[in-house]
Amino acid sequence: MLVAALAAESRAEGEPAAPVGFALRSPDFEPGAEVPARFTCEGKAVSPALVWTAPPPGTKSLALVLEDPDAPDPRAPRITWVHWVLYNLPPEAGELPTAVKDEALPEGTREGQSSWKRTGYGGPCPPIGRHRYFFKLYALDTVLSNKGAISKGQLERVMTGHVVGKAELMGTYEKRAP
Repeated sequence: MLVAALAAESRAEGEPAAPVGFALRSPDFEPGAEVPARFTCEGKAVSPALVWTAPPPGTKSLALVLEDPDAPDPRAPRITWVHWVLYNLPPEAGELPTAVKDEALPEGTREGQSSWKRTGYGGPCPPIGRHRYFFKLYALDTVLSNKGAISKGQLERVMTGHVVGKAELMGTYEKRAP
């Protein structure tokens, strides 16, 4: 399983296993590297696989936000564009598969609303320049009540005082020249 591989990578060779910090990775791209085109508007715009290590003790649920703080132009960013919002992910799930559909999300998971005013994953599609895309996974000490398709801002408000850990993965993307 990918979670076990992450734990193994996190310790030096020959050292005993130690508690692993809360981490988020993707088998589809390296941290800080380019997000492959198949996960963007120039490909199939499906979600990349995500894998996380054990969250902090006391975690009851997780929330995931994918955002682009470089919109619309990384040289003069004006807004943070939200591409994906999930909440009430069960912490023991450990991963989301590539191209996960809403009906295949772990039981209890709720979808929030992106900047496109819809639920579900929306792939990177920067209008100009190379943008950074941050997958942020929050460990919460509570399961949130069903708030429906809430925005990132609404999610942040209901998470206030409940975040016990955060893991982050960043990838970049720039559209190909026509």
